[in-house]
Amino acid sequence: MLPITHLLYLASGLCVLGLCGMTLRRAPGRVLLGLVLLLVGAAMVWGVFARAWGSSGGQVMAALMLTMTAVYAVLGAALLRGRV
Repeated sequence: MLPITHLLYLASGLCVLGLCGMTLRRAPGRVLLGLVLLLVGAAMVWGVFARAWGSSGGQVMAALMLTMTAVYAVLGAALLRGRV
């Protein structure tokens, strides 16, 4: 099992990458994909702390957040392909 710090470093890297993608890109599809990375990082933090504290409610919330993020990813991919 990985230490919690490794997972938090990965989640913070995803959040920073998503934030940079959102602020540096102007195309709406790229901005949505940056938002997806930001939300995946936030959901990862939520899931990591839920696992560390033994709470199943936090893991369910992280799974719901990842489901919402998947919808944003599909919308961003459709915008990049020009179908929306």
